[in-house]
Amino acid sequence: MHQAYIYEAIRTPRARGRADGALADMSVFDVLNTLYQALEQRTGLDTAIVEDVILGCVTQAGEQGGNIAKTSLLYAGWPDAVPGITINRFCSSGLDAINFAATKVMAGQASCIVAGGVEMMSRVPMLSDNAVMFANGELALDNRMLMMGSGADLIASLNTLTREQVDLVAYNSQQRAAQARDKGYFKSIVAVHNATKGCWVSQDECIRDQLSLGDLAQLKPYFAELGSHGIDALQISEHSHLDSIIHLHTAGNSPAMADAAALVLVGDALLQDQGLMPRARIVSAVTVCHDPLQVVSGCVAATSKLLSKQGLTSDNIDLFEVHEAFAATSIKAQRELAIDDSKFNVNGGVIALGHPMGATGSIMMGMLIDELERRDLQTGVVATSGAAGIGTAVLIERV
Repeated sequence: MHQAYIYEAIRTPRARGRADGALADMSVFDVLNTLYQALEQRTGLDTAIVEDVILGCVTQAGEQGGNIAKTSLLYAGWPDAVPGITINRFCSSGLDAINFAATKVMAGQASCIVAGGVEMMSRVPMLSDNAVMFANGELALDNRMLMMGSGADLIASLNTLTREQVDLVAYNSQQRAAQARDKGYFKSIVAVHNATKGCWVSQDECIRDQLSLGDLAQLKPYFAELGSHGIDALQISEHSHLDSIIHLHTAGNSPAMADAAALVLVGDALLQDQGLMPRARIVSAVTVCHDPLQVVSGCVAATSKLLSKQGLTSDNIDLFEVHEAFAATSIKAQRELAIDDSKFNVNGGVIALGHPMGATGSIMMGMLIDELERRDLQTGVVATSGAAGIGTAVLIERV
């Protein structure tokens, strides 16, 4: 079996996923083109040797429809011979794009693949593809296909969490993200020129480090009304020891919608003949599906299975980047996996930094590698959650 290495990981800043966001008046093609150019410049990559491009994207409609992986390559002027495929594993898409690339490399099917993801939520809003399983409430309920926040509230109820505990997760995420931004820890960021606004976008825009715990406490739970339309009853029916669902998640302790893209260069040892030096090796990866009623618990189940398969515990891992898919998920992950706070989402998570769904997993991989290098550490795990209980986890080590 061949080894799969990560040679580079870059991303745009994460901008607010709304009309006044810093990237909102840029097309998906222009945002990705910025990264394609940056990848060539940073690595000296000969694009003629790229054997595939695999991008995650959740809402594949409008600008993001029609296989954005391939169409963005045409827009960027890459060789016609480079194919492209766009995948959707919900919010695990960006991480699974890396996994799919690594699988092809390990199998000897390719030596050089660009993976990554994109989601411009200001231009292609979540659910705007009108997928019937989400758009038809009765069908969704019958098939246990719930919105993510409803799952997070179930996790909070099963773990008897308090509002103070989930708000503290959000507060810490904001503070850590702001510190990392201010100290220049996010080396993977590529500045994006917004020609319409006549400015460069060089920092993550979603961070709200001015929020206090008092501010967070004033926000109203967001998913209680949704729960009253049969979701709470369904969750209680399958978790009969619960008397009620505690609705704790608000706009302040939930992921922020964002615009962003990311690229990760994956290849075998032959790329070193091109003068490229690997930054990390992909050791192993797993994808699972956990309780669909908890929706966003998959990252915990995937990490547990990954560590078990490798005969490891959290003590053997230097850093964890775990999808902050609502605050309750982070608490569940740290409790069940016994992860010390000093190695868990040390530079903040998507509550603070933003969650461009199809790109998030790839962004998290770059963040992990940057921080392992900064601290001169060796091993790390990235884990993401997607809808319906899906979860993916990847173990890497620096080389």
